[in-house]
Amino acid sequence: MSDRDDHNKQLLHLVFGGELKPGGTTEFADPSKLHIVGIFPNYAEALKAWTSVARATIDDASMRYFIVHLHRLLQPDAPTGTTVV
Repeated sequence: MSDRDDHNKQLLHLVFGGELKPGGTTEFADPSKLHIVGIFPNYAEALKAWTSVARATIDDASMRYFIVHLHRLLQPDAPTGTTVV
């Protein structure tokens, strides 16, 4: 596989978030109300989406958004030494 193929490789990422319980935890207040922003083909696109929703909720300290590396869950034995941005 060439460097170009590595750069264009699909690495799925999930962006989601919601209101957290008080106390500095990452436990959601009501998981049924999670905001699923979407699934993106690479980290760069996921980061754009995350930045947008994080900025929109910046004044609400209880809201938090996350990026999940779905490709790592789908292929847990794959090397993790490189990140495509």
